[in-house]
Amino acid sequence: MDLGLLKRKLRKDNPRWVILFIDIIIVLGCYVVSSYVVNSFSGNFDVLLMMKKSLLVLSAYAFAFLYMRTYRDIVRHTGLSEAIRIAKTVWLACMLIFVISFVVRQTVEKGTPPSDYLRQSYALTFTHGFFTMVMLVAARVVYRQLYEMLFFTKRKSRHVLIFGASRPGLVAYAMLHDDIRAKNKVLAFVEDKANRVGKNSRGIRILHISDIDAEYVRQHDVDEVIIAVENNDPERLARLTDHFQQLPLELKIMQPGRSLLNGGGRRQIRKLQIEDLLGRKPIRLDNPIVQQELKDRCILVTGAAGSIGSELARQVASMPYARLILLDQAESPLYDLQQTIHLYDPKASHFVVGDVRDKIFMRRIFEKYRPEVIFHAAAYKHVPLMEENPYEAIWTNVYGSRIMADLAIEFETYKFVMISTDKAVNPTNVMGATKRAAEIYINGCNLQEATNFIITRFGNVLGSNGSVIPLFEKQMERGGPLTLTHPDITRYFMTIPEACQLVLEAGTMGKGGEIFVFDMGKSVKIIDLAKRMIKLKGYRFPEDIDIKIVGLRPGEKIYEELLANNENTQKTHHPKIMIAKVSTNDLLEKRQQIELMCDYVATEHLPLEKPELEVVRQLKLIVPEFLSQNSAFAALDQAPIDSADA
Repeated sequence: MDLGLLKRKLRKDNPRWVILFIDIIIVLGCYVVSSYVVNSFSGNFDVLLMMKKSLLVLSAYAFAFLYMRTYRDIVRHTGLSEAIRIAKTVWLACMLIFVISFVVRQTVEKGTPPSDYLRQSYALTFTHGFFTMVMLVAARVVYRQLYEMLFFTKRKSRHVLIFGASRPGLVAYAMLHDDIRAKNKVLAFVEDKANRVGKNSRGIRILHISDIDAEYVRQHDVDEVIIAVENNDPERLARLTDHFQQLPLELKIMQPGRSLLNGGGRRQIRKLQIEDLLGRKPIRLDNPIVQQELKDRCILVTGAAGSIGSELARQVASMPYARLILLDQAESPLYDLQQTIHLYDPKASHFVVGDVRDKIFMRRIFEKYRPEVIFHAAAYKHVPLMEENPYEAIWTNVYGSRIMADLAIEFETYKFVMISTDKAVNPTNVMGATKRAAEIYINGCNLQEATNFIITRFGNVLGSNGSVIPLFEKQMERGGPLTLTHPDITRYFMTIPEACQLVLEAGTMGKGGEIFVFDMGKSVKIIDLAKRMIKLKGYRFPEDIDIKIVGLRPGEKIYEELLANNENTQKTHHPKIMIAKVSTNDLLEKRQQIELMCDYVATEHLPLEKPELEVVRQLKLIVPEFLSQNSAFAALDQAPIDSADA
């Protein structure tokens, strides 16, 4: 037969009746052979009688095939599960033959012609069943091997190492073994625990991580390492990646099974991501009271098109709310969010293009929807830009927050959750100072009003718009170098889902007046983060991609803080969430100062010369710990500021 024609026939999924017919032929052939072997010992082999008795055998197996639907399997995908199903099918057919033979033996006298055809030998039935099961599986395996030989032999096998010889490692091995198209060949399991080294698993040797060096990789032509452990401790992952990234290998990871329990996802092997190397265990919150708190309420999210706002909207959208109002002034990102949220509940979600600084417009929104829970995420956040545009920073971050808080009070909103930042702690830039001023105003509102005002404060968010990770990725796409402002600069990091879980948890446990902060573990050195990203992308540092130090930007800190010097913390029911205890002695006085500054900015009564200096002077009155760094506004810190000057 022409090889091309054979390939076309093998690629084609034949009608299912063809598979059933072939299985019946295999059953008949096995019965003939088994009957000859068993009956030849006694000299009673009768071809005609055998063919008559085969009608019962074929009928029983046909029924079993139809009932178990084995003929519907794609033969070239045959694996262990299909082999087990074939065994069950054969067992069912044998039981049918046994039962029929037993009933005939008990009810019909021997010698009666019909009974002789239905009276089967128990030994023959067992022998035939075992032989048939082997041949049915073997036929499928041969077909699969022939298919792979014709279509995949020209592809080079990828030589793989699996780190982890326990259950997750075996799952990874099974996934690779079943993926015939990828042609993966597992050379060894790798462990860092001495008690497993030297043993075999699935017939494959378990090596110590120290055995995997450049010479081993070169001799065995290793292509990739898959990390498959149940507890992906980032500190352990960091040690592993430090070892493997010194070698010319591709690093991948298999998601732990326990992380999929709530998500309902499927395990997959993917490339290692920088989020896997945060340097701490992921913070997970699973509080059923959160859903109860938001049940049947009208929820408003401002800044809904941003990184935090959009993820927050998606998490809330899966809960039993009454209405979800998503507001942002950015039209296109809000449209993108709309296409996602509509998958949840298009009728109860409303998308509003608007500005939190427009008091008249926002009042109409409150009058129309009367939100009961507000998550206020609308803010300007980029430090260098806001250092150059302090008027806009104050107008949005402070004046916009004031409008939202005042309307929440007027319309008797149940809870108001403001999203703040660690840059509000001992701020060295305008952006951080505006967020601290907004915190002060929100806390001042809580002292006098029934609405519960709550603040959440966290560090940098991995993958958010303008964060360091997307910046480094773009720079690598251009061939580098990665730009770093200072070799010692550090930051606290968290993922977007972690940040939004904090916001939702704070909105639930908060009774008003709290500033919630995360125990985010150790701060991450950005230069180490950059080096890891370079290696994760398959580049070498500094040969392929270098790192360039460009100097601190205006207002930028080397080290971020989550608590101010005069703040301490109070524990909550979650070990990773704390409440920052801040002074409330002069909140009402500062609230009045903020109102004056907001009115000053809103009416644009700014001096023609250096208007930025004037608004920043007022901001420093409100936030006295605001000491500008590497900024033109540092001159204001050198001269005493008198509130009467403002």
